[in-house]
Amino acid sequence: MRWNWQQTNWPDFTYDPVAIEPLERKFLLHSGEFIGAFRHVGPDDRDMFKIELISDEALKTSEIEGEILDRASLQSSLRGQFGMDADAKPVSPAERGIAEMVVDLYQSFAAPLTHQTLFSWHKMVMAGQRRIQIIGAYREHADPMQVVSGTLGNPKVHFEAPPSDRVPHEMHAFIEWFNDTAPGGIRPSPALTRAGTAHLYFESIHPFEDGNGRIGRALSEKSLAQNLSQPTLIALAYTIERGRKAYYEMLERSNKYNEITEWLIYFGETILEAQRNTLKRVDFYIAKARLYDRVRGQLNPRQEKVIERLFRQGINGFKGGLSAENYMSITKASRATTTRDLQDLVAKGALDRTGELRHTRYHLKLCETK
Repeated sequence: MRWNWQQTNWPDFTYDPVAIEPLERKFLLHSGEFIGAFRHVGPDDRDMFKIELISDEALKTSEIEGEILDRASLQSSLRGQFGMDADAKPVSPAERGIAEMVVDLYQSFAAPLTHQTLFSWHKMVMAGQRRIQIIGAYREHADPMQVVSGTLGNPKVHFEAPPSDRVPHEMHAFIEWFNDTAPGGIRPSPALTRAGTAHLYFESIHPFEDGNGRIGRALSEKSLAQNLSQPTLIALAYTIERGRKAYYEMLERSNKYNEITEWLIYFGETILEAQRNTLKRVDFYIAKARLYDRVRGQLNPRQEKVIERLFRQGINGFKGGLSAENYMSITKASRATTTRDLQDLVAKGALDRTGELRHTRYHLKLCETK
C-alpha cells in the first residue's frame, strides 16, 4: 500500500489538535485585523478593492497551473460579473471562466457543497479548453491518474489517485464530510484544520481530468469563508505561488499516510502568511486611492500613465525603483521632458526621489493608511 487512499483508515485523517490550536487563534485574530483595515476603505472604493484582490487571486491560481491570463481583461470580466460598469475589452474564455468561478465562490460561499457546484466550477475553469475529454463531470478514463515528472523512459510517479471507477463514491464521501464539518454541521471543525484537510482530501482524490488544483484551492477558500461567515478575500493562491516548490513538496510528502499534523501546520502557516499578504495589499490599495486623491487633476497624460504603471507593478514596484530611462521607455518622452515630469511628480508629492545622477531612482510616495 503506497498511497493514503490505499490505507485501511482512509479517509479518517488524524492529527494533533494541540499543535494546530495556536495557528487557529492567530487566524481568528488576523481575520479581525482585516475586517478593521477594510473599514478604512470608503464605500466608493470598496468595489475597486474587491476587484483588485479577487483578480490577483484568480491570476495567481491560474499561474500556479502554468496559465498566464491578462489582468485588464480579467478585471473587465469581473466587473461585468459583479454588475459593475465594464469596458468593451475582449475577454478570452479562460479569463471569463475563472472570473465566473471566483465570483460564484464570493457570492455563494455559505451554500452547502454539492456535486453540481464542483461540476459548474470545472466547466468554468476549463472554459475554452480542448485538451481533455470530460468537462463538467468526474473523470472516467481507465488509465491511472498520476502526477509524474521525468522522462518517458524514466518517469517518477509523485502520486497516483484512486481509479476512476472509485471517484463517484469517494466524492460522495468528501462532500458529506465537507458539509458535516461546516459551522452548524453535525461535527464542525476549526477553520484552519477544516480548510487544510479539505485541500489535501480533495487533491488526493483528484476527481477531474484537469483543473483539480484551482478547484482545490477554491474549496479551501470556501471552507474559510464559511467558518468566518463572510468572504475572506485572502491571498491564498498569491502566497502558494510564491512558495510553489514547497507547496508541491508538502503535497507529495502528505499523500502517503493519513496522519496529517505536519501538513496542517504547513497549510495553516501558509494561510496565516496569506492573511498578512492580504493586509499589506489592502494597505497598498488604500494608499493608492489616497495618492490619486492628492494629485487628481494635476497630472499630464504621461505622468498619469507612469503612475498607473507603477501601481500595476504591485507592492514591490519596479526592481530598484523607477529610473529616468524607465520613464522614457514608458512615455516615449525626451530626456528633458522626462526630467521636468519627474521633478514635478516629486514636487506634487506623488513620488519620492533617492540617489544621485545615474543612480537616481523614484518610488511611489504612499502615506500611512493607519
